[in-house]
Order: sequence, then C-alpha cells, then structure tokens
Amino acid sequence: MHILVSNDDGYLAPGLSSLAEALSACAKVTVVAPDRNRSAASNSLTLEMPLRVQQQTNGFYSVDGTPTDCVHLALTGLLEDEPNIVFSGINNGENMGDDVLYSGTVAAATEGRFLGLPSVAISVCSSQPKYYDTAAHVATVLLKQLIDKPLPADTILNVNIPDVALKNINGYRATRLGQRHRAESVIEARDPRNKKIYWVGPPGKEQDAGEGTDFYTVANNYISVTPLKIDLTNHQLLPKLDSWLAIL
Repeated sequence: MHILVSNDDGYLAPGLSSLAEALSACAKVTVVAPDRNRSAASNSLTLEMPLRVQQQTNGFYSVDGTPTDCVHLALTGLLEDEPNIVFSGINNGENMGDDVLYSGTVAAATEGRFLGLPSVAISVCSSQPKYYDTAAHVATVLLKQLIDKPLPADTILNVNIPDVALKNINGYRATRLGQRHRAESVIEARDPRNKKIYWVGPPGKEQDAGEGTDFYTVANNYISVTPLKIDLTNHQLLPKLDSWLAIL
C-alpha cells in the first residue's frame, strides 16, 4: 500500500505532518503539497507556466502550484511508484456544505478520484486546531476500513472532525452536505497609495443545518463522513429540460 498525501495549507502545515506520520504507521507515504497556503484554490490547474518541485529536508515534495497540481503531478509522472490511494489534509477549518466547491483540500482528493484512485479529504472544524491527533487517528481508521471494505470507485469521502479529544467523539455518521446562507459582504479598505482594495467577506452562516447534515453532525461531536460524486448533473431535471428545449 502506497498513500499519496497532499493538502491546501502548504507543506509546512502541522496538520499535514500529523496526517503523514499517522498514515506512515500503516503504509508507505509520499507527501506532495503546495509550497505555500493555497486555501480555496478549488480545482484549478496551472497551465500557463511550468511547475517546480523541490524535495524538502523532511522528505516532503513542495510544488509551486495548487493542490490539484500537486496530485496531478504526483500521479502522472513525478512518482515512479504510483500510489494506491489519496489522502488530503488535515485541513485547518471545516469543509462542509457549500465549502466543498471552493476547498483546495477537497480538490486534491477530487483530482485523485479523477485519476482513478480512492480519495479522502480530512478537515478539523477549527481555524486553530488543538486536536490534530484526533483527526490523524480517524484517518487511520478510515484507511483500514477502505482496505477491508472498498467503496464504489466514483466516491470521494469528505470527512469533517470536531476539534475535541478523541474520548469526546461520539462516533461516525454518514451525512449529506448542508447549505450556507449567502456570503457576507466584501470588506472595503485602502492600500498605502489610498486606492480601494477588497477582502472577500466571511462565508454565510448555516442555513440547511438540520439532522443528517454535516453541520448538525459535527455540532453534536460526531465525525461527519460525506460521500461526494464528481458527476454534477441534475439527473432529475433531464426529462423536464428535454421538454423545455423541444419548443425552441
């Protein structure tokens, strides 16, 4: 078993080290991660310039690109020994509900799935996590379960973990994505030359956060495990859309 580990917080992120260390007790681990924080990079690939890879003193490979670049490079030529599975994380902060559309953490896992490997995205629900060890333990448990009982090949697991000690975790729950309210307004400011600049505002508060959602599950100290599919087609709408288009 060979595991590729990546993230979007950069190769120096403590969550990445915790994840790699925990998984290395179970299998061979190779880390390929961005050379800096690339949060919210989504599924972007770098196409207009070459990518540079450097092996750091801790053995991790850093890439001057996005999380998607990292996984793409690793699986299409950088590594001689191709991995069997991709883990992305441990992310600082949750990736629940609408977050998955922007998340670089989820994007790294998505790229692994695009290239044919089972993939898992791991996030701790705190901007300043204290319990990386809880999330690292969860990763090893899920790895063993995936080996023993593989899931369908088109599935990505998006895992969100409360930032609490392992003894305070109530268990695992299969969840669906919740939804947020509209994002808050941008924050206007001035640069040193007195020109307007804008900071993207905070994400919206939880809107659809009832029982069964990832939001509800984490709030009740359970680990949220959401199966994601790459196919974004609204299959239920296809017949109606076909009729709608027929009159054109």
